[in-house]
Amino acid sequence: MKKRTFWVSLAMILMFATLSFSGTLDDVKAKGFVQVGVNGQLYGFGMPDDKGEWKGLDVDTGRAIAAAVFGDATKIKYVPLTAVQRFTALQSGEVDVLCRNATWTLNRDSALGLNFAQVNYYDGQGFMVPKKMNIKSAKELNGATVCVLPGTTTEQNVADYFRSNNMTMKPVVIENNAELNKAFFAGRCDCLTSDASQLAGARSVAPNPADYVILPEIISKEPLSPAVRHGDDIWKDVVNYSILALIEAEELGITSKNVDEMLKSPNPSIQRFLGVVPGNGKSLGLDEKFAYNIIKQVGNYGEVFERNVGTKTPLGLERGLNALWTNGGLMYSPPFK
Repeated sequence: MKKRTFWVSLAMILMFATLSFSGTLDDVKAKGFVQVGVNGQLYGFGMPDDKGEWKGLDVDTGRAIAAAVFGDATKIKYVPLTAVQRFTALQSGEVDVLCRNATWTLNRDSALGLNFAQVNYYDGQGFMVPKKMNIKSAKELNGATVCVLPGTTTEQNVADYFRSNNMTMKPVVIENNAELNKAFFAGRCDCLTSDASQLAGARSVAPNPADYVILPEIISKEPLSPAVRHGDDIWKDVVNYSILALIEAEELGITSKNVDEMLKSPNPSIQRFLGVVPGNGKSLGLDEKFAYNIIKQVGNYGEVFERNVGTKTPLGLERGLNALWTNGGLMYSPPFK
């Protein structure tokens, strides 16, 4: 009797676990769109343009997820969130996935009840100062007033940096990205600290971008990654492989322009990736052409990067760590098979 009770209990646990794991994907399909938490105020990553159209690397990440689930990258709703709001919004179910330049850390991955997917941008924290200060290094910032967002790894990193270098600082803490940048450009603080990509984005929309310089020091590792809730492995897999599809496509030489021609490729890896040979879609609970839909509608990772933050954009960022592993970067996808 005890043995039978044990197996019945185990079966019930596995049944409920399976139900909970499939929850978000089923909910998303039922409502007909993906609810994505984004920044809303970060040029190049997540904000609407002057026509109200959402653009950015994180926005395109969300579009890739929608394309994977629905075959339609437009089936998406953006929810602008501040740094303080973002994790609570995900935990409470207000959003299905957080694509908001959030750093993957141990505490967030465990104590906050989140799971992080594939990194979509490798970054690091830096400092921006007015050129007229004639400062060449962050080591010259002793006694500076520093504009910083609260509730971020940035806030802790800058405090650690000044303390470890026996320097003092006076933080100017403002929760809203746009207001924080405005305070810096108005001269309320000596420097602005954030991820280097965010500094480049802030400078690009400054009244006179040439009046500001980003100092050479990078003081932290900031792997920026979309996040989902703990206990929903199926949804995490969908989000994860939507991002990995962008990376794998670039490595395979598949772009939004040649993807239809690539359907005829004799390469087995390309056939499996694009769903000509079935299996991958079924494994994720998606259409077999999920990767094709992502690349056709959003592009590969290289296209997404160059369109939003690359050298021909106002941010002017090089690929660096965000290049493919074959080009000395960290972008690497496991096989799609």
